[in-house]
Amino acid sequence: MGAQVVPLDDAEIEDRLLDLPGWTLDEDRLNRSYRFDRHFQAAAMVIHIAQIQEELGHHAELTLGYNQLTVAVNTHSAGGRITHLDFCLARRIEEIAAGHGGL
Repeated sequence: MGAQVVPLDDAEIEDRLLDLPGWTLDEDRLNRSYRFDRHFQAAAMVIHIAQIQEELGHHAELTLGYNQLTVAVNTHSAGGRITHLDFCLARRIEEIAAGHGGL
């Protein structure tokens, strides 16, 4: 990353959330849960997200259930606050979700 990452203020976060239906703010984390018809779809999406995370150098907490995947993300280097990096990752995850059958 190199450069210091600056936390977004509440108004910026709320504004950016308007472009990410299904994503919410919960205790300084962006959150989203996806449901799937089958477990394999959810597991495959985890692998795809891992690939995106490595590419971006930014990682979320992923919780895999039988037919559900929950994503929670914030920026540790910004004191656990939300930054533009979190929205970038959330957008990328949202772009692949439908292809995996995530609702």
